[in-house]
Amino acid sequence: MQFVEPSREVLAETLLAAGPHAPTLCEGWDTRHLAAHLYLREHRPAAALGFFMKPFAGKTAKAMDAMVEKASTTEGYARLVKAFQAGPPLLSPMHLKSVDNSANLTEYFVHTEDIRRAGDRWAPRALDSEYSDALWSDLLKRAAILYRGVDVGIILVRPDGPRHVAKRAAVSVAIVGEPCELLLHAHGRTQQALVMFEGQPDAVALLESADIGL
Repeated sequence: MQFVEPSREVLAETLLAAGPHAPTLCEGWDTRHLAAHLYLREHRPAAALGFFMKPFAGKTAKAMDAMVEKASTTEGYARLVKAFQAGPPLLSPMHLKSVDNSANLTEYFVHTEDIRRAGDRWAPRALDSEYSDALWSDLLKRAAILYRGVDVGIILVRPDGPRHVAKRAAVSVAIVGEPCELLLHAHGRTQQALVMFEGQPDAVALLESADIGL
């Protein structure tokens, strides 16, 4: 099944409901910045290079600042979100389904939760089992990179049984949670992810103090 297009709709609706000045879990960004980020990476990939390569950070910051300024009003913000919601243009690499799935399945889920979980009152969403499995599969492809900065072994464990060794070491910690919660933890949303740790206290402490994610 295809989950990226429905996830795009959910993310766009969440952005619109929150308004242009709502907080997010992305440090230094409110919803205007997040909407600009999402639009740039799909519609203006040359201007978005700074998200991935430091030498281009200045150019990307300038493009972001201009879009954020235009999105400061309710009307400007709605136009930006609607442009993102419409999907990538024909010539964008993300117009290809394979690229879209690879680049955006996790991206859209994490950023939706970046908005939802930035406030004091939120509850985890009930996800379709096939969607959860897709997020789990995507996590397994990236887990070794996401936990590369951790000084202990990492074992990801689903409550329904499946587990994955993300990093091997003499001492390991098991991180237990639903696929979506494990995904959020692996992407650095450690304070908001609903997970449990199993392991020696000193190993758990190392994990909790580690730099996790990209």
